[in-house]
Amino acid sequence: MADGNGTRITMYTTDPCGFCRQAKALLAARNVVYEEINLAKDPDGRAALVERTGQMTFPQIVIGERSIGGFRELLEADRDGTLESLLAA
Repeated sequence: MADGNGTRITMYTTDPCGFCRQAKALLAARNVVYEEINLAKDPDGRAALVERTGQMTFPQIVIGERSIGGFRELLEADRDGTLESLLAA
């Protein structure tokens, strides 16, 4: 899915995952539309995610073609204004 500006946002999640819930809440609070891909029961999807992002933790958030990392990186980008510019790109 894309946000209002057309930037595609994908969040890779698993269950249970407190950071995933927090990331979803932050994006919802900012009215950001995203696609969620839950990899809880998808080992092949997890392997592909590691190949794509180099990370094994959840959530993993990709904006456009750029992997920004997990919840902490999302929160930092929100706080310093980077998130807004990433979504506008």
